[in-house]
Amino acid sequence: MAVYALWNNKGGVGKSYLTFQIASEYALTHPEQKVLVIDLCPQANSSIMLLGGMLNGESVLNRLSENTNKTTISGYIDDRVRSPYSSTRTGSGYLVRLSEYNPNMPDNLYLVPGDESLEMLSSRISKAAQPGPDDAWRIVHLWIRDLINDVKASWGQSDTTVFIDCNPSFTTYTELAIAASDRLIIPFTADGSSKRAVRSVLSLVYGFVRLKGQQQSEFFLNSRLYSLAMPGIYFYIGNRLTQGEGASAVAFKAVVNGIGEEIWQAWRVATNNFHIHPTGSGAPANQSAFKKMFQYEILDANSASVVSSALGIPISTLKPGTKAVLRKEVRVNASQLEKQRPNIQELVNMIE
Repeated sequence: MAVYALWNNKGGVGKSYLTFQIASEYALTHPEQKVLVIDLCPQANSSIMLLGGMLNGESVLNRLSENTNKTTISGYIDDRVRSPYSSTRTGSGYLVRLSEYNPNMPDNLYLVPGDESLEMLSSRISKAAQPGPDDAWRIVHLWIRDLINDVKASWGQSDTTVFIDCNPSFTTYTELAIAASDRLIIPFTADGSSKRAVRSVLSLVYGFVRLKGQQQSEFFLNSRLYSLAMPGIYFYIGNRLTQGEGASAVAFKAVVNGIGEEIWQAWRVATNNFHIHPTGSGAPANQSAFKKMFQYEILDANSASVVSSALGIPISTLKPGTKAVLRKEVRVNASQLEKQRPNIQELVNMIE
């Protein structure tokens, strides 16, 4: 049981979609646990999916965001800005039980919703880390970890599995998400810009320098200064990959292999930046074993993926047939579900 951040320094790789699918499936297959999602992306896409999809989910999120006392991550950040150096112990007050809003969600899945006003709070978070005690930077960067501890205390549970959806940009609140996490999942798509974005992840979080004279991020330097542990890389996941014998599938595979090579080289330089799994396993002895442990691929389910996210129905419980999406009839074929459903289920089985 751990805290997982889903992040890549690039938009459009499907991290919010994967957060929605992974958290839902994990809660379904672990009914004895309470599972928490924290949405630290101002776009709040994963919150919208979890709360019921494009129409219902956005309507619910608007109500939660418009309250005088917001039931969103921004409400909690407001609390912490007013009390930056001592925990307010108010984190559990921003929890939403998803099944109360979306009947497709399991009863044991909870959310601290995202909020577009998080963007406007970014500068206030940064300012809070500047004055104050000598370790102000460290204290502020543990705000989200404090929130998780508040939730655990309110549940009377020391072990809870948490999934954090991060903003693509390496903003202050993304730094807080990374600092709160034990393990990092890096989604990517099969394109050249994804390769550069994965390089940025390795540089910004773990301090990898590729070019002579390249500077390291302030976050990396401060995390070392204040002995703040960074999450271990758990998976890098190729998302929405094309399957088939044609040229496009071959090209996608070539890009995936290129990204895999980047992360393999990172392993060779610093194995301590990775989280070996499953528990009890030895370190991979070669590149093939490394790929088997750390690389995963999610196939493109086409319309089924769109319908799943638009209606807030996890892919594992979505049924084939005609669905109404924004007043249009969309057909979900069983063959589409058969592409992605086993992917998600197998992936979640490997999350400890």
